[in-house]
Amino acid sequence: MLAPVIVFFGVAGIIVGVFLGASWFSGMLEGRKLAQRLREVGQGPDKVDAALVMDQPNGLLPRLDGIVKRTAAGSRLARLIEQSGIQTTPTSILIMSAFCGLLAAVVMVFFVRHPLAPVAAAPIGLALPFVFLLNRRSARFKQFEEQFPEALDLLSRAIRAGHAFQTALGMVGEELNAPVGPEFKKTFERQNFGLPLRDAMDELADRVTLLDVRFFVTAVAIQRETGGNLAEILDNLAHVVRERFKIRRQVQVHTAHGRFTGYVLLALPAALGVVLSFIGPEHMRLLFQERMGQIMLIGAMVMQTVGYIWIRQVIKIEV
Repeated sequence: MLAPVIVFFGVAGIIVGVFLGASWFSGMLEGRKLAQRLREVGQGPDKVDAALVMDQPNGLLPRLDGIVKRTAAGSRLARLIEQSGIQTTPTSILIMSAFCGLLAAVVMVFFVRHPLAPVAAAPIGLALPFVFLLNRRSARFKQFEEQFPEALDLLSRAIRAGHAFQTALGMVGEELNAPVGPEFKKTFERQNFGLPLRDAMDELADRVTLLDVRFFVTAVAIQRETGGNLAEILDNLAHVVRERFKIRRQVQVHTAHGRFTGYVLLALPAALGVVLSFIGPEHMRLLFQERMGQIMLIGAMVMQTVGYIWIRQVIKIEV
C-alpha cells in the first residue's frame, strides 16, 4: 500500500529536479549570450539602465515559455496571469496543472478504488491552477475598482495644479498602492518610452477589463481629439463610479438572504453526511461501497452544484 505512494513521489521529485536543472542550464546560456551581445556593441552589462528593462518572471524552461506564449491559448494564459498579478509563467502553470491532475487521480486510486474515480478527479485537478488564477484576477479587479475613484481624483487635482496628463499618470503610479498604482505606472512608462498615449491607454483597458476603465480611456481619447475640461470630466466619472458602488452595496444587502440560502443548501448535505457517519456508519458505508450509492452521491453533487449556480444567477443583478 505504501510502496506505490513512495514510487509516485520519487518519480515526481525526479521530474521536478530535471525541470529545475534544465531551467538553470538554459538561464546560464541565455545570460552568456546576452553578455556577449553587449560586449559586441561596446557596452558592458553593468552599464545598462535597469529601469529600461521590463521585469518578467523566468519560468522553469524559458525556451518552452517562448513557444507557449506564441500560441493563441498560451497568449490568453499569459494575459490571465498578468491580470491576476501573480509572478509566474504559462509553462509553470501548465506543469502545476499536470501535477495536480496526476495527484488527484492517484489519490482517487488509493482511497476511492473505483475505475471511474481517477477519470473524474483528473480534470478537477487539472483545472485547479486555472480556477486559482481566475479567482485572483476577480479579487484584483474588485480591489482596482474600489481604488479607481481615488486615482481619478488624484489625476483631476494634478491637472488642475498645472501638470500635464502624462505627468499626472506618473504621479498616480507613484502615490497609490497596488493594483491601481502599478497599472498606471506601467501605462506612464510605456508612453514615456515612446509608445503613443492612445496605444498605452488602450493597453491599460486591455489589461484591466473593467467598464469604468473603458469609460476613462474613451473619455481621455475624446478629450484629446475635441478638447474640453479634462479635470471636470474626471471628477464626473469619479462621481459616477462612487454612485455605482453605493447602488451595488444596496443590491448586496437586498440579495443577502438569497446568497445565505445558497450557502446553507450547499453545505447542509455534506454536514448531514458527516453527522450520519458518526450516528450510523454502517448506513453511510453503503453509499461509498455499493454502486447504487456511488451513483446517488454523484447525482447529489451534480444537482447541488446546479442548484447553487441557479440561485447565484437569480440573485445576480448587474449595476
